[in-house]
Amino acid sequence: MTSQQRIPIIVSGAYGRMGSAIIRLASERQDFEIVGLLERPERIKERPPMTIRGKEIPLVSDLKELHSPAGTVLIEFTTPAATRTHASLASQHNLKLVSGTTGLSDTDLAALHDAARTTAVLWASNMSLGVTVLTALVEQLARRLQHFDIEIVEMHHRLKRDAPSGTALTLAQAAARGRALSLEEAARFGRKGMVGPRHAEEIGIHAVRGGDVVGDHTVIFAGEGERVEITHRAHSRDTFAAGALEAARFLADKSRGFYSMRDVLGL
Repeated sequence: MTSQQRIPIIVSGAYGRMGSAIIRLASERQDFEIVGLLERPERIKERPPMTIRGKEIPLVSDLKELHSPAGTVLIEFTTPAATRTHASLASQHNLKLVSGTTGLSDTDLAALHDAARTTAVLWASNMSLGVTVLTALVEQLARRLQHFDIEIVEMHHRLKRDAPSGTALTLAQAAARGRALSLEEAARFGRKGMVGPRHAEEIGIHAVRGGDVVGDHTVIFAGEGERVEITHRAHSRDTFAAGALEAARFLADKSRGFYSMRDVLGL
């Protein structure tokens, strides 16, 4: 496959955990061409230039410094503030955008939707193909098992900043859709003290932090005399990196619009 046939990508947060995984996987594949890397200025000073396939890749702190071929996809797992900036720049410079940033507010998501009016944007709180299928399944089970109580438990490494995880919230939203509930009204974030009996329309969401856990999510449907538990465990960040590359491939022939990983899998 020639460089003209490869999908050009820019990776933001190049020296972060997710950025490094995406760069490594993309450099091992023949269907992607890394045309640029983004990082904070202080991190650029600390690291040597990056060479991939014998070619030094431009590493900058300002996206406007990069030359982006037609069809370039910007992949970012960063912070909400950075995501807002990337959404605006992607729209201005005709870049497609794959975002896996979590902890986004309604304002942050609105920025992504605004960008999707002029370019193709895919956002997901979890790029794992397995979690994507799990989310669809949770919605179906919530709809079918109307008299079962729903509780969600997630665990991540001690360094994760936001809680509960974006994936837990996505799963909770899927459960709420299945029950035709407002998640804002149904969500119960942990319990403490004399909270009284559980209400039927509650969706419990619980966060655990510790060690180096990449990401565990369990959705519990608790009924009378039986219980259904579905668990997804991510053993490596490569799982999310591979999903991000599949998302970039999906956007390759899209000109505009807002998409999710469910679109990638046709769910």
